Amino acid sequence: MRVSRYPRDVLAPGWQRAGKPTTQEVAARPGMVLEDPTSGFVGAIVKLENGLIVLEDRRGKRRSFPLGPGFWLEGKPVSVTAPKRRADGGPTHTASGSRVSASAAKVALPSRIYVEGRHDAELVEKVWGDDLRHVGVVVEYLGGIDDLPAIVAEFAPQRGRRLGVLVDHLVPGSKESRIVERVNSPWTFVTGHRFIDIWTAVKPSVLGLQAWPEVPRGQDYKQGLCRALGWPARTQADIADAWRHIRSKVTSWQDLDPALLTEVEKLIDFVTADHADTLEP
Repeated sequence: MRVSRYPRDVLAPGWQRAGKPTTQEVAARPGMVLEDPTSGFVGAIVKLENGLIVLEDRRGKRRSFPLGPGFWLEGKPVSVTAPKRRADGGPTHTASGSRVSASAAKVALPSRIYVEGRHDAELVEKVWGDDLRHVGVVVEYLGGIDDLPAIVAEFAPQRGRRLGVLVDHLVPGSKESRIVERVNSPWTFVTGHRFIDIWTAVKPSVLGLQAWPEVPRGQDYKQGLCRALGWPARTQADIADAWRHIRSKVTSWQDLDPALLTEVEKLIDFVTADHADTLEP
């Protein structure tokens, strides 16, 4: 009798996955204990906000992770999703992933969040607008950060009047990083993301792309992107149309790179820190 060394037909469809666990979708709920296998961190869900879940381990240490795949629940791989919609059909969460509050928008706090340009402000408004109105935080755009130290000094941040700033292309050695180093105020928090422009903080897959095209140095970044994608780029109206198209594809936090989600959440937490006792959990 001949005994095959292979217990299965190696050409049969799906043999590679046979016997292996498959990832299941589960809705996040408070107290659910998850493991991040990459870091080994294990904790219970204590907060769901701005497209992130906050886990707390048995020592009280907390870490934030984007919703989605990559977790283990009771020894099985899972993809964690936002809770389902309410039975009445109304949304349970905002576009940023925060739980919908029944309370009215609050009077604006003295604290502010500044972003570089109009497009940055429009994207933040589309995804975090409901959350910002709930906590009473206004977002303003600067039109660039070359004069950031003077802008911070003019704002005169202090306790109860904090300033958060979101900077494009904040990477070591960049012009932006050198400007940020000149800001020195305990009531100001400047953070940023690696993207040269806020356009590319939108996941390329949202527009049916595998990746955003590279733009050669020396070219206007937005015009270069449009040309590489075959879009009109001769006038400012062409650029505005391109941005409206990109922005229209964004419906929630899931359409943005997690790197941007994390930094915006940090800014919101910072500027509301002196008013945390007046906000709903």
